[in-house]
Parts: sequence; structure tokens; C-alpha cells
Amino acid sequence: MDHTFTQAQALFEYTRTLRRDFHQHPELGLKEVRTASIIARELSNLSLEVHNGVGQTGVVSLIEGKAAGPVVLLRFDMDALPIQEQTGAEYASLTPGVMHACGHDGHVAIGLTVARLLNEHRHEFSGTVKLVFQPGEEGLGGAEKMIADGVLVDPKPDIALSLHVWNEKPVGWVGIVPGPVMAAADTFSVKITGKGGHGAGPHLTVDPIVAAAQVVSALQSIISRNVNPLKTAVVTVASIHAGEAFNVIPAEIEMKGTLRTFETEVRDMLSKRFQEVVNNVSLAMGCQADIEIQSITPAVVNDPEITNRVQQVAQGLLPKDLLDFQTTTMGAEDMAFILQEIPGCYFFIGSANPGRHLDAPHHNSRFDFDESILPKAAGLMVASALAFLGH
Repeated sequence: MDHTFTQAQALFEYTRTLRRDFHQHPELGLKEVRTASIIARELSNLSLEVHNGVGQTGVVSLIEGKAAGPVVLLRFDMDALPIQEQTGAEYASLTPGVMHACGHDGHVAIGLTVARLLNEHRHEFSGTVKLVFQPGEEGLGGAEKMIADGVLVDPKPDIALSLHVWNEKPVGWVGIVPGPVMAAADTFSVKITGKGGHGAGPHLTVDPIVAAAQVVSALQSIISRNVNPLKTAVVTVASIHAGEAFNVIPAEIEMKGTLRTFETEVRDMLSKRFQEVVNNVSLAMGCQADIEIQSITPAVVNDPEITNRVQQVAQGLLPKDLLDFQTTTMGAEDMAFILQEIPGCYFFIGSANPGRHLDAPHHNSRFDFDESILPKAAGLMVASALAFLGH
């Protein structure tokens, strides 16, 4: 399989050119019309049948091997974010207020390179590769929309693989971790209502700001006193809004944030205790709380056996890289919905290069990554897919 990396390196200019084009023309989730048209064009140039509009703007294509065999799904997300780019790169976004701040431009370019390489090897394997270019990963339900449109049937995949370029780690690092690797994500919105009045007469009011302050503090006790110390969870209050004037106590305050967990039992307990703490603390302060918790995505859980096989492939293909089989993240990803239905592996390719100032975090206006990792990512995906296909 070593030749897959060499072949991916030979296509570096192709991959980088595509990546920079996508970067210059970012599209928000479920609006990736131009991106999808380029994907369709490149796949059609390989004489592959292309299915457009799956999950609204998604693209699906099949690469048939020399004979029947396993079906391996390869998924690549393609949406950008509503952020004004400040990288100063020569290929910076040309669309005001929109940029690829998470690496999905690289994912699409990697996916098209993978398609070229696997198409060249189609007479060497038995089975089918199902290429899935997914819209709306950034909290817009893209994976669920594609599943609803039948992406997991006709043919049904036996294995699912996906990847992410990862600026939390440097070039030369690869993360391939069995079990839960990314967290389940829930969002919450809380409105605490009291009684407004003049700031000079707080005794005549029921101050929701004081109640909210108590709630924020009390919520952290869930992590320290309700979650098993050997488990993991996060409660983040990320937004608080109340009042307009310096001398007016408002009648209500709104808070928003996120809950993150790896395990279903912890997720259920966290949601229950969150509501109890918010309601009871608010009540103790004389206020009323209205709570809304919305599920975004379950945890990304890698199948141990499939992940072990990908680890073995990486050890053979990238012997000089630091292969990390333990690091997890509380970030979330809707590949989780696919992995709930199809066993698979979601892995990470370190992409930060501090020496070149390419180390801004994901979802940051200065985000960019070291493009030298593009062949590595494509090569590892191709070699991993081939490892599960018949010969």
C-alpha cells in the first residue's frame, strides 16, 4: 500500500489547486451549489455516475471494483462558516463574511484526489467505494439529511471512513482512536424571569441577573459532584444577555451554551441535573426559568476492530509520523449519525505549522493549515479503503 502515498504526492498540485479554489469560493452549509458542481464535474471526468442533490446539496458516486465485495463509504464534508477571513493568504476568501475556517475545503480536495486514485485501482479490488460529499456539517443536519435521502442504502455500506485535518496538532501527527473520539453536543437556551425596576431600588425588584450568576456558578457543581471523576463532561455558558441601561434592573435574562459528553448515561444525567439546577436555583432566587435543550449530534464512536485495522495501515504507510491512539476531543461532528448505523473509523491528520504561522484554531478568522499534509491524508484514506476491499 506504500504506493498510494507516492501516487497521492504525485497529485499534490491537483489537490492543492482544488483546495485553494474551494477556499476562495466558500459556501455556507446547504448552499454549496458551486462546490457540488465542481465535485460533480471532477467525478464525471472519471466516467463515474454522479448523484446530485442528496441531502439538499450533497453529492454521491460509486466506484465499482472488478467483482462484488464489501461496500466502503468514504465521507467528506464541504461547508464553510459565517466568518470574515483575516489570513491575508493569496487564496483568501472572495466572499465577504464567509470562509473555510475548519478545513472542509481541504476535505473536498482530498476526497476528489481519493476518487482519482481509487478509480485507477478499480480493477485491483473487489467491492464498491461509495463516495459521499456531505453538506451542512456545521450544525445544520447535513448527515441526517443525506441519511434521510437514502445515502446508507442501495448499496448499504459495510464500513464507513472519514477524516479531519486537525490544527490542534502539528504536521507529523495522526490520531486514530478506538471508541468515543468526539463528543455528543447539545445546546441550551435559558430564560430567567424576575421583576424589573430601578437600579437604585433593588429591594423592589426580583433581579434575574443575580439569579443567573448563581445559576452559572451552581452548574459547575454538576461536573465536580455529579459526574463520575473517571468520566468526562462539559457545561459551558457561552452567552448571557440582559438589560440595556446602567440604572435599570431588567425583568429577564437569557443564557445560551453547550453540553458535551461521550457516553449516553452521562449525557442523560447531565441534561437532568442541568434542568434541576437551573429551575431550583432560579426558584430560590424568586425567579422563574424556562429551559430549552436541543440535541445537535451524538458522540462519534469508532469501531475498535475497524480502527485497529486503520492503525495498522497507518503504521505501514507513515512510519515516521507520530501515531496517537489515545487523544480525544470534546468537539462534535455529525459523522456520528453515520457511525451509529455503519461501523467505521473517523481519524485526524495533524495540520498545524507554527513556524509558518499556520496554527490558528478551527473556527478562527485566521485559520489556515499546512497544505503539505494533503497527500498524506489522501494516501491514508485510499490505503485504508483498500484494506477493507476484497482483492
